[in-house]
Amino acid sequence: MSKFFPLFFILLWSSAFITTLPIVQNSDPFSALAFRFFLVAVCFFIYSVYQKAKITVNPKNLLNSLSTGILFHGFYLGGVFYSIFIGFPTSLTALIVTMQPILTNLLAGYFLKEKVSLNQWLGVLLGFTGAVMVLGFDIGSSLPIEGVIASIIALIAITASTVWQKRISNNIPLSVNNMYQAIGAVLFHLVIIIFIFKEPFLRINTQFLLAMSHQVFLVSLGAFSILMYLIKNNSASKTVSLFFLIPVVTALMAWMFLDEELMKIDIIGFIIASTGVFISTRK
Repeated sequence: MSKFFPLFFILLWSSAFITTLPIVQNSDPFSALAFRFFLVAVCFFIYSVYQKAKITVNPKNLLNSLSTGILFHGFYLGGVFYSIFIGFPTSLTALIVTMQPILTNLLAGYFLKEKVSLNQWLGVLLGFTGAVMVLGFDIGSSLPIEGVIASIIALIAITASTVWQKRISNNIPLSVNNMYQAIGAVLFHLVIIIFIFKEPFLRINTQFLLAMSHQVFLVSLGAFSILMYLIKNNSASKTVSLFFLIPVVTALMAWMFLDEELMKIDIIGFIIASTGVFISTRK
């Protein structure tokens, strides 16, 4: 069964982009995320108590966990949800944010003093070329410019959170760390709702609950747990190399379930961009 975990991870991670649409059709993005991570925090709290993990942490670890949660679950997912909320195609959102491994490798060279190889630079070129082919000249006309900006903010946020995680070390149980990250996300989205987003709404119906259940249990808890298992069993490099499949799988899911148009130039662009991510991140 464990040999199928990388495949399960990619399918679950990609499917999160698909179930975002029915969520934002029944809620504003920030209310939905506050609701989601409140449930995630409760789940990780219950699991931490069950595991008899120490809930209290020192101020430094607490700040690190909250900061990571704000970057990853706040700015990153907030950008993804907002871009889809205003009508930006889910497949293009996935394509932009999946450039994260390339950008992380580039920033790691400066902030973490890691050497950036020729393959990584080639990956940047291919990734950028593929993204331009897919986006084309539709930005500002058929594609809302705000969606591009929100997706880029999400890309920067997930990259920053990755580099930040590499620079810090939290000696606390994983479930406790995830709980405080979720709490940070709840606080972030509540602040956005109160001070910035003036028209929050949340319709609790069957469609919303099914999509939210998928994101809470299969994505926030399931996919993340699979990722931790793969890393623990020295399969992290294989998982990272599989990330290049996310935009392609997401585009196919969006075509199948959301009726998003998939043109030949888009398919070629997805393949080129995904190849760039693969070349840049493979060992």
